[in-house]
Amino acid sequence: MSTAAAITAITHLIAEYAELVDTGDFAGVGELFADAVFIGSGAPVSGRHGGVEQMLRDSVILYEDGTPRTQHVTTNIIVDVDEEAGTAAARSYVSVLQALPDFPLQPVAAGRYSDRFERRDGRWRFTERRVRIHLVGDVSRHLRA
Repeated sequence: MSTAAAITAITHLIAEYAELVDTGDFAGVGELFADAVFIGSGAPVSGRHGGVEQMLRDSVILYEDGTPRTQHVTTNIIVDVDEEAGTAAARSYVSVLQALPDFPLQPVAAGRYSDRFERRDGRWRFTERRVRIHLVGDVSRHLRA
């Protein structure tokens, strides 16, 4: 696999995470992190069912449509690939927007992702995601705690 193909595959994983969270597919997020660790504001979690998926179910508010009514916008993506080792690292910014009938569209959080990946059986997978939120708005309709 070329470096360009690796960057495309890794960028796809970063975008897929945002799409899965925004559609409320926490089981899908759990699959993305089945063999990875997710490090956020709480204790690190890993694995699919008891780990990342459950952490999202415990912390993110879902609405009648099954979604958190958010849009994660991931930008400034920088991917560094070590083809020989089959590993990669990425850095990106994240902005989380939210809107509800009684809550006008607004940013509720912004920060950075620091990700690590490995190529296994020809496919790139997350091995670690560190989330650092630097700016926090009104998350009362997004997070339970």
